[in-house]
Parts: sequence; C-alpha cells; structure tokens
Amino acid sequence: MSPPSATTPEAYTNGSAKPSAIAPHEPGLSETQAKVQMPKFPGPLTFEDKYEERAYLKGRLAAAFRIFGKYGFDEGVAGHITMRDPVDPTTFWVNPFGVAFSMMRRSDLIQVDHSGKVIDGGEVRLLNAAAYMIHAAVHSARPDVLCAAHSHSIYGRSFCSLGRPLDIITQDSCAFHDDHVLYTAFNGIVLAEKEGHDIASCLGNKKAALLQNHGLLTVGGTIEAAVFWFISLEKCCHAQLMADAAAAGRGGETKKIGNEEAAYTYKTIGTPLAGWFSAKPEFDKMYKAEGEDFLQ
Repeated sequence: MSPPSATTPEAYTNGSAKPSAIAPHEPGLSETQAKVQMPKFPGPLTFEDKYEERAYLKGRLAAAFRIFGKYGFDEGVAGHITMRDPVDPTTFWVNPFGVAFSMMRRSDLIQVDHSGKVIDGGEVRLLNAAAYMIHAAVHSARPDVLCAAHSHSIYGRSFCSLGRPLDIITQDSCAFHDDHVLYTAFNGIVLAEKEGHDIASCLGNKKAALLQNHGLLTVGGTIEAAVFWFISLEKCCHAQLMADAAAAGRGGETKKIGNEEAAYTYKTIGTPLAGWFSAKPEFDKMYKAEGEDFLQ
C-alpha cells in the first residue's frame, strides 16, 4: 500500500498519516499548509483624461451587450445595462430601445440625464422608461456603482418566480453569500418612480437582487463585474433549479455550504476585483470574435 503522502497531499494530512478533514482553502488552514497561494489579480485600466475614459467604457458597454446577446439574455426589447458617465456622473449611458443586443455598437448608446432626458448618443434615441426608472434610482442611491445590468434571462426569471433567495449550495454561489437580496413586490412593468426607488432601497449595498416574478439585477464598480455577476447568478439559478428538482425527486434536499466556509470562499471569488477579473475571458473572446465592429 502506498504511504499516505503518496496518495494524499501533505496539506491534506497536516503531516500525519491520517488525512485531515480540512480542505486546503477552508478556514483554519495555515499559510504554511497552503502550498500554492492565490495570485494577485491585475486591475482595470485607469485614466487621467475623463473623455478618453468615457470612450473606452462605452466600448466595454457595447461589448457587454453583445455578450448578453450571445448568452440569449435578450427577449424582444426587454433588458438594459447602464454605465455611469465619467465626465458627468449625474448621467448614464444605456442601450437605445429596440436595438438588438447582438448588434450594439458604441455609437448606438444613448446618454440620459437625471430627469430622463436623452441628451446625446446614436441615431435611435428611444429610451426604455423601465430602464430609466430602475437604473436612475440605483445610480443615484449607489455612488459606488458604475454599471447596473438587468434582463429577463430564462433561469433567472424562473427562479425569481419562487420568491426565495438563492441557497448557497455551490462554490460559485458563495460569491453571492450575504450579498444578494429578494425584492418581493411585483407591480407590472416598472414605470413608476417610486418602484425604482423601492428596488434601489431593497438592493442596499448588495451586488445583486432577485426581482420576484421579474428577473435578475446586478451591479458593479466596473462594467465587467456587473456583467460577470449577472452571468454567474443566472447559472447559479439554473444550478439550484436542477439541484432542487433532483433532490425533491429523491425525497431529500440539497446540501448547503456552511456560513463560515461560504464567507471564506466569498473573500476569493466574491470581491469586486474578482468579478472584474472573472469577466476578462468573456470580453477577450468578444473582442476576438467581433473585431472592431462594436467599437464603431
């Protein structure tokens, strides 16, 4: 029989012949036991010129829409992603109503002021009223938020019909541990200013909201983070719908991750920088596949 060190890494055995119950990334693991440390992430670009930053961010926003289109997050004319303008932070950029996500270009985006007036942008200057009501309230309440994303994705809206928060049952869902809320009201299409403010108030300082009978809303200090949180939350909803169905079919329930372990994992995968870095492959693939078209 092979010695324990030949079949189980020493980090798992704590130097003894008996394997440890402590996994190498769980709370309680010392730095000496963790043989490989998580590398430091790079960070988003910074700019001295706000107009240069605006041009760059509008390109990233156009790419974000194409990524949403690739995932099928568009349905008809529903869905919107907004970006706070770095030149005039009281305004934001958003997709024009009726332009397909998968065809979005930087020059198509429209700029909206605090009163809901379109003040700049492409040829199509139709504003989705629901986009304004929700996103204006979020941007006003959260100065830290650069980007907010909402669409009627299939698994997100399916899960939101259950009227319950996400269970922390997978490593990926730990990114939303104590960092998402459930908004329980549904009053039809959000056309009233009050409901936009109610949604923003419910969101508080969290990164995501499950809008009951409606869909997902995610925010981030970068466009990339907001986009990745949306993609990841959609997949977490999908995973839980399948896991709950499988568990119920066997007369059981899913195994939940403990609060301590979830909080520890969150520190690695749930931070703003982790969200930005996790989205990098999606944006890299989009640039490779689409070339310069969305930057027009």
